[in-house]
Amino acid sequence: MSAYNTYKQVIHKELSYKIMGILFLVNSELGYGYQEKYYERAIEICFKKENIPYKRQAPYNIAIRGELIGRYYLDFLVEDKIILELKRGNYFPRTNIEQVKGYLKATGLELAILANFTSRGVKYLRVLNDKNYNL
Repeated sequence: MSAYNTYKQVIHKELSYKIMGILFLVNSELGYGYQEKYYERAIEICFKKENIPYKRQAPYNIAIRGELIGRYYLDFLVEDKIILELKRGNYFPRTNIEQVKGYLKATGLELAILANFTSRGVKYLRVLNDKNYNL
């Protein structure tokens, strides 16, 4: 399979669709205007009810040559496969996208979902780990 064909496939399709369903459900029930932590708590409740394994505020160490230089805290690590990062606002600032790319680079995972709770509903970006796709 070529790199292009791999790139065209939806990574972790079933799980990412479940996550998106939960995001839309939370948005429809809560609406817009809450702090991120409340959306995070609501999503956690849904993950539990759907029996989806996750870690909330999952710590991930950043090290060089065996020395710890920092730590990321992922909003959610779902099934040890997908990073879910939550934000509020009507657009995706470059800093948020770069933050998620940094998470992918540090963890070596293939996929992150950056979800914004906006005044017009949930907007999301599927962000791929660039190292896995040399196009």
